[in-house]
Amino acid sequence: MEQLLKYDAACHALAEAARLDEVKDIKDKMEAIEHYARQARNQELEANAWVIRKRAEDRLGEMSLQLERAHKFGPGIDVQLPACGKSKKDVLAELGISTSAAQRYEQFHQLPEWEKRARIKLGEAAILSGKSVADVAALQNEKKRQRTKREADLAKHILALPKKKYGVIYADPEWRFEPWSRETGMDRAADNFYPTSPIDVIKARDVASIAADDCALFLWATQPMLPQALDVMETWGFSYKSHFVWAKDRISTGYWSRNKHELLLLGTRGKIPCPAAGQQWDSLMEAPRRGHSEKPEIFAELIENYFPNLPKIELNRRGPPRRGWDCWGLEAETKAAV
Repeated sequence: MEQLLKYDAACHALAEAARLDEVKDIKDKMEAIEHYARQARNQELEANAWVIRKRAEDRLGEMSLQLERAHKFGPGIDVQLPACGKSKKDVLAELGISTSAAQRYEQFHQLPEWEKRARIKLGEAAILSGKSVADVAALQNEKKRQRTKREADLAKHILALPKKKYGVIYADPEWRFEPWSRETGMDRAADNFYPTSPIDVIKARDVASIAADDCALFLWATQPMLPQALDVMETWGFSYKSHFVWAKDRISTGYWSRNKHELLLLGTRGKIPCPAAGQQWDSLMEAPRRGHSEKPEIFAELIENYFPNLPKIELNRRGPPRRGWDCWGLEAETKAAV
């Protein structure tokens, strides 16, 4: 029976399914596998089938809404659904989908993506642990509460220090990228837009003096400057932990690729708490490019969501600081934005 569920293949089949009946067939097969796995006490197989079934129900909800719009607005809408002039209710009934089930699928599909992911992860965790969804949710909420308390207690400790330090440092150094030829390769260099500094100057910056014993560093790095950025992170006293990717809406030039992303490295020192289970943001975020080297505010919002209480400073900020932050840099302003 396990051969019926090759997880990657099932996910691919769901992604490729273009018709309502195809997605419904995948959902029904996953339900059958869940039932078998439950009887066989194969929790991993049951969890995998459950995840794919929920994703199929999400697709069914999307297609059900498309079917409603296609019926409402008439022909000419390419929704790849077998409407054939029939009503939405008739099409669903022929596939064995009741009105109440369609409404459940639609309601699930209309949830925010983060909430759908959280619900799927919660159900998966419940199956794998053999506990009820309520018990797993209670455990996760308790871990979240403990994490929130740790973060708040850490904030109080840092703020109480006689010399102000920061629990979060968000830095966008003025990297100087050396082209193959400074005679012919400087037409698009960052030096044309703002002063840059050699790597030794950035490394020598005494960031460690403003970092609390327990501190997180979010450090921007371009693809060609990644080794230097990791060197700076280590010199400043932080250990690399992870990174986020900014997917841009416009392509930049590059020697080895047409660059369309930038990296936000995450390093820590001491015992900084990571997000509670299920509260992590996606590692890839899309946002439009604006001014040269200007970073999307969504990443500062991520930091605020992760560490609402810790004192924060942004290095190389342009303009006024965000509310509740301090900032430093050649173009930074001292007063916070209203």
